[in-house]
Amino acid sequence: MRLLQLSDPHLLADPAASYRGRRPFPLLAEALRQGAALDPPPHLLVISGDLCQDESWAGYCRLRELLEAWPTPVALLSGNHDHPQLLRAALGRRAVVAPALLELDGCRLALLDSHQAGRNGGALGRRQLAWLAQGLERWGTGPARPLLVAVHHPPVAIGDPGMDAIALEDGAELLALLRPVPGLRALVFGHVHQHWRGELPGRPGVELLGCPSTLCGFGPVQPCPLGRADDPGGRWLELDAAGVLRQLLLRWTAPEAAAA
Repeated sequence: MRLLQLSDPHLLADPAASYRGRRPFPLLAEALRQGAALDPPPHLLVISGDLCQDESWAGYCRLRELLEAWPTPVALLSGNHDHPQLLRAALGRRAVVAPALLELDGCRLALLDSHQAGRNGGALGRRQLAWLAQGLERWGTGPARPLLVAVHHPPVAIGDPGMDAIALEDGAELLALLRPVPGLRALVFGHVHQHWRGELPGRPGVELLGCPSTLCGFGPVQPCPLGRADDPGGRWLELDAAGVLRQLLLRWTAPEAAAA
């Protein structure tokens, strides 16, 4: 299972408008161009939240426009800067919208929705956690397959006081649910606009991975392994049927058209 994770594009209704001194639309277009050039190509594109900064119908239409030429299936997660109902209405026929459980090329993928209306912090809530527990139990009756989990908000503190104050409120409950799952290999998230790498407490070898934004960087808490913390980026993940995870941090130069 080969995944390209992009995150936090913060699109706006006006494709020429800027946010945080950059134009989100050409930056996401460049990220998709970079992703389309990967060899081998990903099986799935995952964009892990904060898709539309102004939560507008037109913003989601811009995203649909950008994804028209993308050659593989797409999965979308809601972040705190999103409107889940508009997202599903605009893109529900083009993409898998979280929450969802997928089986792909001998592996499993759990996509979670941590959006809370009117709040920057995230939460899954009791109903979604119960749904996830049922799905994991159902999967447990079949062959043990490697599992990857994706959510917008980080389930643990990353060491940035601002980010940690608006992390996943029920992150401890999520990790307690996931910890005993034999096939779990990694949990990936967005929200933090930076590379971050950790390990699930109590499960050595299970990675927690934060993804850079296609728009701009925050922090960073941990040094960027590529020395390019301010550049837009993403993450490449490859999980094989034997449970071996390979991941690669991606960075690229922002196009001149993205400058405000």
